[in-house]
Amino acid sequence: MEKCINRKKISELRIHGYKSISFDHPITLKLENINILLGANGSGKSNIIGFFKMLSHMMNSTFALFVEQSGTADSLLHYGSKITPLIIGQVKFEDCHSSDSYHFSLSNAAPDRLIISEESIHCYNKENKQSFDVDLEHEYKESALANSKNDVAKRIHTILMNSKVYQFHDSSAEGPLRKACPIETANYLQSQGNNLPSFLLYLRNNYEDSYYRIVDYVRNVIPQFQDFYLEPNRQTISLRWIDRSATDYRFNAYQLSDGSIRFIALATLLLQPKETMPNVIILDEPELGLHPYAIGQLSEMIKDASIHSQIIIATQSKDLVDYFDIENISIVEMDEITQSTSLSHLNKKEYELWLDHYTVSELWDKNIIGGQPL
Repeated sequence: MEKCINRKKISELRIHGYKSISFDHPITLKLENINILLGANGSGKSNIIGFFKMLSHMMNSTFALFVEQSGTADSLLHYGSKITPLIIGQVKFEDCHSSDSYHFSLSNAAPDRLIISEESIHCYNKENKQSFDVDLEHEYKESALANSKNDVAKRIHTILMNSKVYQFHDSSAEGPLRKACPIETANYLQSQGNNLPSFLLYLRNNYEDSYYRIVDYVRNVIPQFQDFYLEPNRQTISLRWIDRSATDYRFNAYQLSDGSIRFIALATLLLQPKETMPNVIILDEPELGLHPYAIGQLSEMIKDASIHSQIIIATQSKDLVDYFDIENISIVEMDEITQSTSLSHLNKKEYELWLDHYTVSELWDKNIIGGQPL
């Protein structure tokens, strides 16, 4: 366990009945500053990521829209509403002084519809060893946390609302990373990098040190890169850049490889200043399309970001996992008996002798730690 610091963090997540996760065989994810979910295709890693996305919608009062966009309630319930009528989630939060837990239930109230049927908060003061519950006025359609006047509920709401899922996979010509965006966008990086050039401009104007750290990391991975060229064109701005040739030619986003533009987005996300950084950063397979050297740089940026934010990574990259301690890694598998996702945390002492001779990725290859297709 990491040394206690006075910053409220998510310490545990428990999920029943969501997608590939069985109601009767829930998973419990214990969270530290860096958390790597390692498993094969189809094991359920992305469903754990998706649960965080659902939580974010609940906190932003867009839960009904999330259910509608997901298809039907049956697509969220494990094997549908006939098998699983309920999704239950519990999130625990810890700091040096207190331990709080947020519990909720989602019920299949009508065809193709889920409602928030129960919400509760339980608080425990570690210093005086007293506990109490927070009263929440249930509205059923959306989370009651958003409008609660209770300080604990407000704090939990803020942490969960600022737990953001990022995915930069769409690097196509028409994808969000390559398109121009309005100059005036949010002062945070959006989930698919839609506002990447305007956010970089915001950092250059307000957090110069962070901006030039991003530039330095990009230079390490893209040898010809010199700096971004961030000049607005009326009300929009594009991701343009200059190289080291000392000419006045300006390149645009379409002249970056897929791996290069994804790395730029990852560097911007992970090297931004603590003032703009989300409480929790969740990334699904961030290593896609990256050169092995760039994956090494990615691991450095993840460790840097974990100083101010909790990081959750879903991956199946052997190159990436070897940069982290085995206790940062949780194995995600599809259980043959229950036909549902299972999760296990790795203990360093249990694999101490193995680690004297093998890397974590080699143990994964040999199926010593699990997580390989059955």
